Amino acid sequence: MRLEDEIKQKKFKNEFQKAAVNLIYTTNWLEAKFAPLMREFGLTVQQFNILRILRGQHPTPATINLLKERMLDKMSDASRLVDRLLEKGYLSRQVCGKDRRRVDILITQAGLDLLEKIDVHEQKFYSELINLTSEEADLLNNLLDKFRG
Repeated sequence: MRLEDEIKQKKFKNEFQKAAVNLIYTTNWLEAKFAPLMREFGLTVQQFNILRILRGQHPTPATINLLKERMLDKMSDASRLVDRLLEKGYLSRQVCGKDRRRVDILITQAGLDLLEKIDVHEQKFYSELINLTSEEADLLNNLLDKFRG
């Protein structure tokens, strides 16, 4: 469906404004579609993002600052998200032996196992939701990278 129909706006100042609005709208649309899948696994989208970052780091630990740098949603409170995931047993936290001020965060086997279960559903989710060919998705990725400069 066209953006104009979705947001009931007939005119934009120019194509650049429309592109920016379209990106914001599409980001929110995609997150709204993705959130129920995460809820099935007892996670928020932001918690899932933390787990994915830590899986990518595994077995190297991460700090809260590293998580903040890599998070998709820069407005999320990484410390609070880590605390919630610790409570669920998906992360472990330990004081760094070399620098006692630094706290290392690691994904646990339970966290890795959960992500493995999610992977199957996530792939199906994207293949059903995203109405693009692989080539179109590649083009979109290149255009978005160019958009950000």
